[in-house]
Parts: sequence; C-alpha cells; structure tokens
Amino acid sequence: MGQNQERAGSICVLVVDDERPTRLLMEKELPRAGYVVTSVESGEEALEQVRARDFDVILLDLKMPGIGGMEALRRIHESGASAEVVVLTGHPDVDSAIAAMKLGAYDYLTKPFKLSELEEVLRRAAERKRLRQENAALRRMVAQRDLAPFIVGQSPAITSLLATVRRIASTHANVLIQGESGTGKGLVTQAIHEASPRAGGPFLVINCSGFQDQLLESELFGHEKGAFTGATAVKQGLFEVAEGGTLLLDEVGEMSPAMQAKLLQVLDTRELRRVGGTRVHRVDVRIVAATNKDLAQEVRAMRFREDLYYRLNVVSLTLPPMRERKEDIPLLVEHFLKRFGATGYPAKRLSPEALQHMVEYAWPGNARELANTIERLLILAPGEVIGPDDLPTNIRVPEGPVHGPSSLAEMERIHLTRVLAATRGKKMQAARLLGIDVKTLNQKIKRYNIPL
Repeated sequence: MGQNQERAGSICVLVVDDERPTRLLMEKELPRAGYVVTSVESGEEALEQVRARDFDVILLDLKMPGIGGMEALRRIHESGASAEVVVLTGHPDVDSAIAAMKLGAYDYLTKPFKLSELEEVLRRAAERKRLRQENAALRRMVAQRDLAPFIVGQSPAITSLLATVRRIASTHANVLIQGESGTGKGLVTQAIHEASPRAGGPFLVINCSGFQDQLLESELFGHEKGAFTGATAVKQGLFEVAEGGTLLLDEVGEMSPAMQAKLLQVLDTRELRRVGGTRVHRVDVRIVAATNKDLAQEVRAMRFREDLYYRLNVVSLTLPPMRERKEDIPLLVEHFLKRFGATGYPAKRLSPEALQHMVEYAWPGNARELANTIERLLILAPGEVIGPDDLPTNIRVPEGPVHGPSSLAEMERIHLTRVLAATRGKKMQAARLLGIDVKTLNQKIKRYNIPL
C-alpha cells in the first residue's frame, strides 16, 4: 500500500485494485497532477480505509478476489461514505460497469485507459462531490431564518466596530463576539463572512442553547444510520455542511462541559467522527462564537473550559448596547420602517415627539426589541403618523435620569416588571415584546428577583 502525505485543498483518491502495476502507476502519476493517493489491493482493505477516512473519489476495480468490486461498492454505499466511486472494468465487463452505476457509481473506465482520461473523470467526480456538499449547505441555509445583511449606524461605536470587522475578515482566525441579546451578533458574523475569502462558501448558524447534548452533537458533527433511536439515515453535521465557509455557534456559553470537550477536540484537530461512526472527516470551517455572557467570568467560575475559551477567543469583539449608541436609533427606526414596509405592512412614519421618546428609551432588548416595537406599531397604530400616544406605555413614560450602571440595572428591572405586569406574567408574550428569548428573560427575572 502506498500513501502520499495529505495536502490541504488536494483531491483525495483511494485506488482499489489487486493488480500491483496499476497501483504503482496511480501512486506515481496522480500525485504529479495534485492528487493525494492511497492504494489498497482488496475490497476488504478498501472498506477499512473508508471506515477510517473520508475520500473524495474511490477508483474501484470490479474484478478482485475476496470481496469483489460490486460487493465492495454496495457496502461503501451502505456505509454512508460521501466519496464518488469510479469503477474500472475490462471491455467484456461493460454490462457489469453499467450495473455498478445503478448501485451508485459515478462513472466507469475500461482498461486500458489513458492517464489524461482518468484525470478528467477524477476531476469531474470530485467536482460532483463538492456540488453535492454545496447543495446540502444551501438547503440548510434556506431553512434558517433570513438575516438582513445590514449593520445600520454611524455612531463612533459602530464605526469602530465595522473598521475592526474589515481588518479581521481577511484572516481565518476564530472570532468571539460578546454582547447583550439583540445587539446584532448574527449580523456582525455575516458581515465578517461576506468580507472574507470564504464568502463563496456556506454561512450557517446554530443556537447552542436550543438543543440537548445528543441532538447538539448530531447537529454539529452528524450521525450514522442507526446511531440512536430515530437515526434512520446518515446525516452530515454542520461542520461538514459548512465546509469552506463560516459557522456561527450562537449562545456558545450554554454548552455543557461534555459538549465543550468535544468541540475543543474538533477545533484542535480539524477532524471529527459522526455520532455512531468511526470514519475520520477532515473539516475546514471558520468558527465564530457568540454569547451574551461574560465568558472570562464563566471561566473563572469554572463553568466554561479555559482552553476552549482561548481557542475561540483568537479575536474578540464586544457589541455595544443600544443605550450606548442612541444617535443610531433614528437610522434604525427608518431602516425597520422600510424593511417591514417592503413586506406588505402599511407605510407609516414617526412624529418628531414619538421619535424623541424612542431615542430616550433604554432598549434593554436592544435592536431586536426596537424591530419588534416598529412591527407592532405598523400593525396597531391607526394613522399614517405614529404619535407619542401610540407608543407602548413603557416607552412613552419617563423612567428618570440615568446616573450610572446601577441606575441602568434598576431601569431594566422596572421595565421588565412593567412588561410582565402588562402581560399578566405570560413569559412567552413578555419575551416577544422585549425582543429577547424566554431563557434570557428567566435569567433576568432571577437576577433582579422579580416576583411573578
């Protein structure tokens, strides 16, 4: 068996042929064209290799002793391997080659064949595998919620943030984004992706707080058929689907210690095994982690692994809350009025007095709360001009001057209490009005000891 050292970006080919001259020819000639070649002499060895590694193309001879090429092809297909298979056959065995294609082979070559012909078939097979992965990524992207590709604002805080985004986008470094809920961590990640060399690859998002450990592991790393109850088919995880692109791990601070350890291993090795599988899959994905927690404090409290924190925190961004960028509120109001107007909501505008109330409000739910408020006003406000009386009570009633961090905390507590009272303690409704998720609302209720 011969094997060349793997190079990033190369096409990995497994040659399966019991004829030694054919294997030696492949080992000598294909690497000159940029291929990484592993060769074996039997179907049994081929299955061992496929279980251990991920290949782009398998070049499979149909006539071999032991497990023949047709049986090896069937088992490779059943294993869920992502490689395309090109079968080799003699002239009298063309019917067998056609039967192999019905079993899932990509193409066939008859012996003897020209090296240029082989290279062209291998290139097309590898391209087909890449397109299948891209299609899977597109399906996952379409299934996720739409993220508007705009970061609206001209405040010094946003100007500085965008300058930093432009500097780090061209690198491949992992990024940690911290900020309160609703500050736009997903939009900033998308901006990093679209300004990066990975812009042509997938951009995928997963909320780590939305899954139990087994499901989160399956979502991230994939699973094999039969790995657990309900695993009726092979599934690629987001690390594989996002190959060549960017993966946002939202609310990464909510990961359990066990999942933190598994994530760290993948980030360290750039390799993974699907749940229930043994095959190693190499992955090339840029990781952006986002959290509304202070991860450094979580590390000190021993709730988050220090080694994972440093692996994620190669570059750090902290997003400013709305109360620190009030000059951007008029721009955001106009942006959301236009965005909702383009989806069929009635065209309306805010009076200067109403806009002033919006600017003076603290927005504990940040831009997400502002967007939800604008949407609600477009539905409920009776006229074309939204006045102060149309605004929710918590926005139009002054809550006193802000004197410092303790006053901001008290203002948030009062606001949460009022919203919960208005919704009669219904957390789902209160969370929607605030523009935050229920989990974050529960954390704030506990933090401020708000009675229900």
